[in-house]
Amino acid sequence: MARRALGPATLQVVSAVAERSTNPLLVACSGGPDSLALAGAAAVVAKRSGRAVRAVVVDHGLQDGSAEVAAGVVAQLDSKLAMPAQVVSIQVDDAGSGPEASARTARYAALEAAAAAEEMILLGHTLDDQAETVLLGLARGSGTRSLAGMATARGRFVRPLLGLRREITKACCVELGLQPWTDPHNSDSRFTRVRVRQQVLPMLEAELGPGVAQALARTAALARADADFLDSLAAERLAALDPSALDCQVLAELPQALLGRLLRDWLRQQGAGDISAAQVAAVASLVTDWRGQRWVEVPGLRVSRIQRCLSAASARDHG
Repeated sequence: MARRALGPATLQVVSAVAERSTNPLLVACSGGPDSLALAGAAAVVAKRSGRAVRAVVVDHGLQDGSAEVAAGVVAQLDSKLAMPAQVVSIQVDDAGSGPEASARTARYAALEAAAAAEEMILLGHTLDDQAETVLLGLARGSGTRSLAGMATARGRFVRPLLGLRREITKACCVELGLQPWTDPHNSDSRFTRVRVRQQVLPMLEAELGPGVAQALARTAALARADADFLDSLAAERLAALDPSALDCQVLAELPQALLGRLLRDWLRQQGAGDISAAQVAAVASLVTDWRGQRWVEVPGLRVSRIQRCLSAASARDHG
């Protein structure tokens, strides 16, 4: 495809993809407008740079006809973009984290398993997705890390479209002659994210004026920089301690922002499951407000204070 043949929306998407990496590209493509525009842009970038590119379509098996939809996406990638693609079918098991989180975990695991060692995995999240993520984090009240939203890059996963609005990806598909598939789950108001997308963000734009989504995305970038810095400090402090018996006198001297992060990381190292902010705060109270409490239960662990030290033992050991 010649450079001059690209429309204005496609140029924006292509530029965003071209900035990210020199690695071979693996596009996670659901067939929706965001990931389909991403695939189209990746095809252009690959042709211009000589990089290899292919796509994976993950079939979650959560809807009737999902196999046919996935096969249709592969067919369109082949016919319109000449992009090699494969369907990967997965089993989504809800481990108590909810259907959306369980599907996401299973999808990312499948993408990592399908990717070759040198491939960068491209995800189609946009600025609108980032704004929704920040609002959901704000509603949960789970701190700076939650407000930081999605990272542009995390390991081999890259989100090149986080600076672009969803309307750009839709226009890109039109310009490239691609036919997006509309996932009925994306309009199902039973899902919190859908209500944020269809009701909350439009209401904020109407009441506060345009630019709310962009402001939320900027908030995510600022919060991420702060969270990354504080996490690195907490990791340094934790590395200097004996993890089998954390010295509460040392912990009590830490600022609250570092203490909570250090304890969260320590609990994860000790084998804790999904930890809430309230559970971290309960463990912190053994340091800052100890009145002889015997222990605190967190998922998979029992945390105890013995004299001036915190220790953790598997919950299974205590029945």
